[in-house]
Amino acid sequence: MELIQETSDLFAYLAADEVVDHHHPLVRATAARLAAGADDSYTYARSAFEFVRDTIPHSQDSGDPRVTWRASDVLERRTGICYAKAHALAALLRAEDIPTAFCYQRLGEVHGLVAVRFHGAWHRQDPRGNKPGVDARFSLDGERLAFTPDPESNELDYPVLYAEPHPAVLGVLKAAPDRPSLWRTLPTAL
Repeated sequence: MELIQETSDLFAYLAADEVVDHHHPLVRATAARLAAGADDSYTYARSAFEFVRDTIPHSQDSGDPRVTWRASDVLERRTGICYAKAHALAALLRAEDIPTAFCYQRLGEVHGLVAVRFHGAWHRQDPRGNKPGVDARFSLDGERLAFTPDPESNELDYPVLYAEPHPAVLGVLKAAPDRPSLWRTLPTAL
């Protein structure tokens, strides 16, 4: 699948905003701690990915009813669904000047992940969190995502790389009082 940038402006994939608040002290401190142990940007990106994937439980898996959407809140509360975890990873990567995009899959509901730009190409990464049957890994040598869409079930990969989280995704996250309510309103298409 050919990934398509929403905008040709690569700086848009480094921007901070209300969601990807990589200027926040907690995001900066976390990024600095992860960067201290990294020899290069690839090692840092892999460490940031593994940190989000492994230390922030997916709230559905852990049974946590809280809904997070802002990157700093995900890091502080240590919980989030796929979208929120993607926001946190994007903030950590952008804090270290690694262009990061938001991308999505339709798997019954819309699933969120990110793409990082290395060596002139985009590489999708899925920080959702592993569990039995899910083994996502950071890779620039072929995708190791949590899920593979099944076209026969009308599932698909959306090719667009967004500079900001999709409005449909952000809208449901912001409106949900808790995760069970959120689960009933997840978008089924973009």
